[in-house]
Amino acid sequence: TSFPIGPGIETDLDPSSLSLVTRVNGVVKQNGNSRDMIFKPDFLIEFITSVMTLCPGDVILTGTPSGVGPLVAGDEVEVEIEGIGTLRNHVA
Repeated sequence: TSFPIGPGIETDLDPSSLSLVTRVNGVVKQNGNSRDMIFKPDFLIEFITSVMTLCPGDVILTGTPSGVGPLVAGDEVEVEIEGIGTLRNHVA
């Protein structure tokens, strides 16, 4: 429930139009696409690098599609991103 990422980070992927689906206990809670972002990934990278240096392994957090809700102990959260795969975590 804090900041689950991994187990690896994909570096050879065009982030301009990727579907993202979040499920809680198998129920879709979020369904979006990176093309709908207010600030596109290339803009974010350009802006961030104008004020600081990004290093390998740095992560840029951009927010999520609508549908965020509370989680409780025992929930299973799956985040599936096109071209990357699915990350599953159990809430403790």
